[in-house]
Amino acid sequence: MKKVASIVSSSLLAVALLISGCSSSQPSDSGTKEQSQSTPENSGPKILLLNNLNEPTSLDPPMGFDQISYDILNNLSEGLTRLGKDQNPEPATAKEWKVSEDGKTYTFILRDNAKWSNGDPVKASDFEYAWKRLADPKTGSQAAFLANVIAGAEAFNSGQGTADGMKVKAVDDKTLEVELAQPASYFLLMVSNPAFFPVHQATVEQNPEWAKEAATFVGNGPFKLSEWTHDSELKMVKNDQYWDAATVKLDGVTWKMINDSNTAYQMFQTGELHTTDVPSDMASQLFADGTAQVQDGAGTAFYRFNVNMKPFDNKKIRQAFNMAIDRQKLVDFITQRKEKPANAYVSYNFHEPDGKDFRDVGGDLVKFDPEAAKKLLAEGMQEAGYTTLPPVTISTSTSQDLNIKVAQAMQEMLKTNLGVETAIEKMESKAFTSKQKALELQFSRSSFLPDFGDPINFLDGFQSDNPFNRTGWKNAEYDQLVKAAFKEADDIKRFQMMHDAEKILIEEAPIMPLYFYSSSYLQSEQVEGIVRHALGYMDLKWASLK
Repeated sequence: MKKVASIVSSSLLAVALLISGCSSSQPSDSGTKEQSQSTPENSGPKILLLNNLNEPTSLDPPMGFDQISYDILNNLSEGLTRLGKDQNPEPATAKEWKVSEDGKTYTFILRDNAKWSNGDPVKASDFEYAWKRLADPKTGSQAAFLANVIAGAEAFNSGQGTADGMKVKAVDDKTLEVELAQPASYFLLMVSNPAFFPVHQATVEQNPEWAKEAATFVGNGPFKLSEWTHDSELKMVKNDQYWDAATVKLDGVTWKMINDSNTAYQMFQTGELHTTDVPSDMASQLFADGTAQVQDGAGTAFYRFNVNMKPFDNKKIRQAFNMAIDRQKLVDFITQRKEKPANAYVSYNFHEPDGKDFRDVGGDLVKFDPEAAKKLLAEGMQEAGYTTLPPVTISTSTSQDLNIKVAQAMQEMLKTNLGVETAIEKMESKAFTSKQKALELQFSRSSFLPDFGDPINFLDGFQSDNPFNRTGWKNAEYDQLVKAAFKEADDIKRFQMMHDAEKILIEEAPIMPLYFYSSSYLQSEQVEGIVRHALGYMDLKWASLK
């Protein structure tokens, strides 16, 4: 795909309506309700039609590490555990496991009938190879830090240790033994993540490009990859080699790659998609008439400040920008998908040892306060020696049209509440991500979806040396708290460390949280059983079509 970049200086009507307190424009009366959706022909194979928005980054387990890759991969392959319908880990490729009394050694027993899509048996050695490949610095995986829970993995990844020193071992073909660096109550959740999926060792060693085409892809999940027309659509069919194939009701799934929500909505209306996101400019009506569905999610939409670029090398200026954004108006009038405003970074749906939600305990850490924001901006400008604020560019990807609308709303709020003029830069998703990773963007859009069900997953990413950081921000106290939380066996103490770390993150303000994700969608009445995990990825194992 070609890079698309432009500078936008004016707000759209939706933003103007936002500031005036009015809802965005409603759809016309011509065919907007789900009842007008065409009914796909059901006499043939049961093929579920979904939209993946964009081309997967990679279907190689350690390399994808984003939702557009892992929603697909989660159905082509499978780990030792799988998140069940209740969001809890349940036996998958492993039929059972034992945990040592000290909570540090896990012994997994693989199923005798676990097979790869090419018919080969899945072996414990496939997991050992895959997990060491995840941690191997030569692999260059953005997900490598997840393996640090395993003893020896962090040393291996940092170049201070070896693969042999990483404590994961295939005892025999069906027994995998793992020693953790410290007890981790979330480990069974973690290994359901696609980063920990096995790979077929012989295939990977013979063909480094194995995960790029349908003809060479080998998986061990409910479906197998059958066709892949890049940047257009991807098809999978039921995997008859899957150990639980009897549970899989669909004959196949076709994933479209449509990143315009209105186009996708029209395809839903005509039966070319069975489910789609709720278009933001139609959300009010679709929720009001009951056609839109919503369920709890996890994850955060936010912006990153590049603390190495002026003016965001000044903390007070970053804080001022944070306090100038009315997050409640953003979710009420722009996104309109029943999200909660993000007045901190860690989202809801993570439970403390006493059962309370981490977010409720931590409370609101950032607030909308235009007057305080103006004061902080003035103080920050004085500290930095500015009489005029250096130019500010809001950068966003074009992966979804909603990204642009949110950027425009922020642009208007910064102008209204701070008196700051900004430009908007739009670019194609891959180019955007590349520039953000290289710290070439000043103020840029981001999102985080949890890889497993623990707040440490959110906080780990902003350690000084984590590739996910992408802000240039470094804080020794924050780093120490996160490292200590990883090592702490007492969950009560561990959660307090995580709260303390989040307070530092918000106070230092290398990021601007915007809203917490919910899962809102339109779905055909023909569809049943799609599991949209709040703490994981879309699961089609139990899906069916009437």
